[in-house]
Amino acid sequence: MKGILLACLGVLILTPDALLIRLSGLEAAPLVAWRGLAMGTVFLVAATLTGQVRLFPRLASGVGVALVLAQWANASLFAPAISLAPVALVLIAVATVPIWAAILSRVLYGQPTRPATWATIAVVGGGIVLAMTGKGDLAITKSALVGVACGLGVALSLALSFTLLRHNPDMPLLTAVGTGSALAGLTAFSLTSPQEMASGTTWAIATASWIVLPASFYLMSEASRHTASVNVSLVLLLETVLGPVWVWMVIGETPSVRLLTGGTIVVAALATYLWHLRRRA
Repeated sequence: MKGILLACLGVLILTPDALLIRLSGLEAAPLVAWRGLAMGTVFLVAATLTGQVRLFPRLASGVGVALVLAQWANASLFAPAISLAPVALVLIAVATVPIWAAILSRVLYGQPTRPATWATIAVVGGGIVLAMTGKGDLAITKSALVGVACGLGVALSLALSFTLLRHNPDMPLLTAVGTGSALAGLTAFSLTSPQEMASGTTWAIATASWIVLPASFYLMSEASRHTASVNVSLVLLLETVLGPVWVWMVIGETPSVRLLTGGTIVVAALATYLWHLRRRA
């Protein structure tokens, strides 16, 4: 339950991220540069202050390299996905995180996934699809397919990160996430310029980069040490539903009836699943 609570807090902090991206007005490269460099700096400074940076040599292992690459992919792919494909398609792709987490836990570590978890994944997936198809804008184009592929890459990298942290508690979380984020930021920075990075709404991207992302990803990553990665992934789906609510409240984009209905299904399914976990405990 500690892991579930940490995950819920992390996801609630993450929910305004889509709104802040919209308000920033930046293209993919400067956006990734901002987010990667800021998040990498925060995590690496925290690792230095806590002494965790001394554990950096552990990242030279296969698990450590995979963890860093997973964070690099996660930090690099989301913004391009949003710029190439309709948001609905991207969010549906990212919503496959629980499925990837269940598969990776089974393949890499032989951890069985309970029938209740699979049932919740199915119900939540149905709710997500219903919520994201309310406006009928799911046009399939070549760029959209690339965007969806990036969204699937985000889902796979998140699931891999949660799974590796769950089964390898000796991995330095702050150092791994900081290194992967910094690499993503440096890669994107080589494709943009300081002028482009300063061309958007600075307060919005700074809030997302320095506060929202570091706090939420630390809490979700720490949560994966206390509960199964599938559980963290399921809670993460709340962001897919609550994110549009922030956009509606600030920008005035009214959510469709399908989005509200699908969101209700997602919240109800997760609440039932968490109640089931608590009862079993």
